[in-house]
Amino acid sequence: MLELLKELCQLPGVSSFEEPVRAYIRAKAEPYADRIHTDALGNLLVFKKGAKPTGNRLLLAAHMDEVGLIVRSITDEGYLKFSPVGGIDRRVLIGKRVKVGEKGLSGVIGLKAYHLVSDEEEKVVPKPEDFYIDIGAKDKEAAAALVHLGDCAVFDSDVVEFGSGFLKAKALDDRIGCAVMLELLKEDLPMDVTFAFTVQEEVGTRGAFGAAFSVEPEVALVLETTTAADLAGVPEHKKVCSPGKGPVILYMDSGSVGDRGLFEGLRGMAQANGIPWQTKHYLAGGNDASAIQRTKNGVRTLVLSTAVRYLHAPSTVAAVKDIEDMLRLARLFIAGQAEG
Repeated sequence: MLELLKELCQLPGVSSFEEPVRAYIRAKAEPYADRIHTDALGNLLVFKKGAKPTGNRLLLAAHMDEVGLIVRSITDEGYLKFSPVGGIDRRVLIGKRVKVGEKGLSGVIGLKAYHLVSDEEEKVVPKPEDFYIDIGAKDKEAAAALVHLGDCAVFDSDVVEFGSGFLKAKALDDRIGCAVMLELLKEDLPMDVTFAFTVQEEVGTRGAFGAAFSVEPEVALVLETTTAADLAGVPEHKKVCSPGKGPVILYMDSGSVGDRGLFEGLRGMAQANGIPWQTKHYLAGGNDASAIQRTKNGVRTLVLSTAVRYLHAPSTVAAVKDIEDMLRLARLFIAGQAEG
């Protein structure tokens, strides 16, 4: 699964431009699917029959999109002015490499040189309009021949295994969930499962609502990542969760409250099978569960996440063992639903 995840993280997939990720996932999923289709929003819905025929009862969901940038104008000098797509801390942008447009044009995010910064400017985070992407164009005409307004840019970041079992890459949020679902698709399942690879989560959980509305599940497990804040100087009660301490079973976040029965059930499975797990110590963030939970007559939902440091940045970090244990817990969750 690790090599699969590495390949997924290297693909560009800014919200509403998920085509490369969707095409890759579809090619991997098709041999194992009983039904597969892409809906009007771009969600990839994959149905696989299991030993127990339960139809649309169970939905597993993970989003394909990642945060990025979108080109909104080109200066006379040939620089690209942009806006963020999804929540990005602009402090992480300075000097970062990006790939622009469908052709993956190389660029670097620029800002006024430090030796030109005034004393007052040094004290504040640069404004969004101060940034630009430098693609090495000599002027506006040269840049416009290569880039169009509305083109998206993704972070250009290497995938690296390092330290004691850690992985660094862009877009671990939420290619981890996608990789886990692709692994599950290869297996003989104890019940029917619909897998929803959703779009536009980073700009407001838009795809998940449409996916859940069409599938009409009774139960949904959202496979996600969540903010780790196990950093120096962070008070203990605000550390949220930590990579390496097991998958995160969420009882609540800023967008949804987990179904109590599902939460207790998965927690019990983790303990019974010796799988380390943790939950959040500080409530923050949201995900597709907020949209799925409120679809039609309502859906019993639970979120299972991997703790990731530096979310929505060019380099995000997770523990490989947590990802493997997330797969184990997702497998147990499906088995538990088949018995229920």
